[in-house]
Amino acid sequence: MTTSSSEGVSLGMPQLPAPDYPDDVRARLETDAREIIARYPDSRSALLPLLHLVQSEEGYVTRTGMQFCADVLGLTTAEVTAVATFYTMYRRKPSGDYQVGVCTNTLCAVMGGDAIFETLQEHLGVGNGETTDDGKVTLEHIECNAACDYAPVVMVNWEFFDNQTPATVRRLVDDLRAGRPVSPTRGAPLCTFKETARILAGFPDERQGATEAGGSAGPASLVGLRLARGEAAPARVVHPRSQESGDQQPSDHAAEEGE
Repeated sequence: MTTSSSEGVSLGMPQLPAPDYPDDVRARLETDAREIIARYPDSRSALLPLLHLVQSEEGYVTRTGMQFCADVLGLTTAEVTAVATFYTMYRRKPSGDYQVGVCTNTLCAVMGGDAIFETLQEHLGVGNGETTDDGKVTLEHIECNAACDYAPVVMVNWEFFDNQTPATVRRLVDDLRAGRPVSPTRGAPLCTFKETARILAGFPDERQGATEAGGSAGPASLVGLRLARGEAAPARVVHPRSQESGDQQPSDHAAEEGE
């Protein structure tokens, strides 16, 4: 079989067999895999959490990891590779202990997300999807994480860092690289990317305080709900034309009739 992947395998070239895990590592992963597979009526449904499991071993999904998933699920490596390469949450090359993602979707961008991303590129000396030389931080721009009322938002291993500025993100990545304690704005305590991957595989989150941690939508996101419940006054109508223009302002009543 011939394949093409980001690990350097070219179309038309035979692929060498993937190296296997050491016996003790494979035995441990097989135990975990059996627990994951038992959750599903169809074993192939366990592929997504199994990819997180092998990612937790080496920090990215290796050929060895994909071969392991294929073996325990009775799938072809082509089927596993198709899934592993489709989802951006699976890394295909070595990456940092901390995945620093800057939201550059519309609202975060106009609130300063683009400036934050450019600042981090310059400060860290890396581009999108690249990792610092010390292996600590991988920088990437990410899609919306439904936290627009806290824009601009930065995610570190999928934990929220809200209302960021170029100055705060420089301090954030410096603390991460120096091993200083860093606390998300809300949610569970921060952990490494490998630890995050194991949690995403479906194993208990053993971080202290993780079960009590939580986050909620901010006031801007909740205003519609508060209006529906009658807990907030309707928004004031602001007409686009000023009195100085000489145009007559329509009344609120007339505007309502026009609707």
